[in-house]
Amino acid sequence: MRRIRWTIGRAAAVRTRPGAFAYALWLAASCASLLPIAGCQQAPSAPQAQKEAAEKKEEGNAADAEGVTLKPEEIEKAGIKTTLAVASHHAVEVGGYALVITREAIAQAVADLSTAAAMERQSRAALARSKSLAGTPGAMAVEAQEAAERQATVDQASLQLAQRKLSALYGRNAPWKDDYANPELAALARGESKLVRVTFPLGALGSGVPRTLRLAHMAESQRSRSFESDTVWSAPADTSLPGRSFFAILKGSDVSEGERLLAWAPVGALEPGVVIPSGAVLINGGRYWCYVEEKPGLFVRKEIDPGMPTDEGYFVKENVAAGAKIVTESAGELLARELGTAAAE
Repeated sequence: MRRIRWTIGRAAAVRTRPGAFAYALWLAASCASLLPIAGCQQAPSAPQAQKEAAEKKEEGNAADAEGVTLKPEEIEKAGIKTTLAVASHHAVEVGGYALVITREAIAQAVADLSTAAAMERQSRAALARSKSLAGTPGAMAVEAQEAAERQATVDQASLQLAQRKLSALYGRNAPWKDDYANPELAALARGESKLVRVTFPLGALGSGVPRTLRLAHMAESQRSRSFESDTVWSAPADTSLPGRSFFAILKGSDVSEGERLLAWAPVGALEPGVVIPSGAVLINGGRYWCYVEEKPGLFVRKEIDPGMPTDEGYFVKENVAAGAKIVTESAGELLARELGTAAAE
């Protein structure tokens, strides 16, 4: 446009010369014919740009869908193995923290309870014997009778105190409620089972008690080997950590007393899907993938959602159906062939 204005100005400058007026008219007409051409260089409209971006995305998706095609001898040489995706069900989980209670406190509480119970039985029996002798030559003196009654009352109060102390420490709805000879309590005192106190953030769970709890060592990830407990009951609030607390019993685990653990509780209904094994999952471009053999020799990359990890891998609800042949070994080799890189992330 600057060149056009300069040309028009030049035409005006030569007006006074012979024939300059006709020459200026010719230049003006030429410049007018160039204006539509200059307008053609403008950027495309927003709808047109969106359409072009969508077409490019579709082309990219089509390219991804092509996957990697290998011959049987290439599959064997690469060491590629597959496994069938099995239908499964999983519920969304919320996370919390847990502490393994030392058995010293439990053993002490059980010992206090046993001692109080033994003393209460003895004093109660002595009082009953004293009353049975009343009116006979072997009857006890009035002072001795009163002392036996007083001792029986004191021992009974001590037993009730020990029971209430145990209830205050470990909840009113513990499995041994009103049955302090319960083998579960004795196993905790001996260290054969572990008592775990779990706390979840406020609002993370509803008002009910979780059906089960899943726990794992703090140093391990959520999809590492975990320990499950289906013996769960409400615990007194933790004064050092706001939230809802529960007790759970772990059997046959390698957790240590005083150890802190990660904990998860299921919320909501079970949802259908499949579990993608950990060895089948690849990370590329910040996204999670797996390969599925859609037909003999054709391996197609599928994106998965890593939001629901399990002990075995990742639970997914879409993009991979039950019965699909998932590549569990040498999936990185397929990614390298597809992207033309040396190795996957």
